[in-house]
Amino acid sequence: MSHPQDENTPNEAEITAQKEMILKQILSSDARLRLNNVRMVKPDLASLVENYLIGMVSQGKIHAQITDDQLKQILLSTQQPKRDFKFNRR
Repeated sequence: MSHPQDENTPNEAEITAQKEMILKQILSSDARLRLNNVRMVKPDLASLVENYLIGMVSQGKIHAQITDDQLKQILLSTQQPKRDFKFNRR
């Protein structure tokens, strides 16, 4: 049995479409391409960055388009630092 959904509650397709529309407006074409490439390799990271960007827009903190370089900085700041392991041979 399917559960009836409230008419006021947007479904996942509508939410995804709204996200895409917002991201299209705030990301330059190069930045959008980079985010799509990241989504193929690390979908969790791409979702995190998308939600971050949409949050910034909703708070009114983004007034201009995000360039590819700015997106690179955001991606770097959201990634977990890699750990270096050094082995001392004796």
